[in-house]
Amino acid sequence: MRVTQGTFSFLPDLTNDQIRKQIQYAINKGWALSVEYTDDPHPRNSYWEMWGLPLFDVKDPAAIMFEVEACRKEKSNYYIKLLAFDSTKGVESTAMSFMVNRPAHEPGFVLRRIESNDRVQRYQIHSYATEKPEGERY
Repeated sequence: MRVTQGTFSFLPDLTNDQIRKQIQYAINKGWALSVEYTDDPHPRNSYWEMWGLPLFDVKDPAAIMFEVEACRKEKSNYYIKLLAFDSTKGVESTAMSFMVNRPAHEPGFVLRRIESNDRVQRYQIHSYATEKPEGERY
């Protein structure tokens, strides 16, 4: 199952050239960029691990691609995303976020129905990836 989170998630994976163009777009908008990774891509897991420090004043797409490639090299079996933050309103709010790496195998999720009193039914999303310990999921 292909995880679909962020911009472009329903499209085929972006090439490095396409990623560079998106980085340049973010730089032209004055947005700060950062690289994050996780092995638990649950939709409610919005706090991924940060790769290095946020790249606030970096104006060269090659420098940001260097960080993306370094993260890909060390965390090749993780989900990696690039985030762009817009601080024009006085807060760092995410303006753009997209995947730049995926594990070779994406186990997906299961939707569990939970029966409750008075015929109430609740649903829970469970990631198959979390059935293994952290660091051994892929």
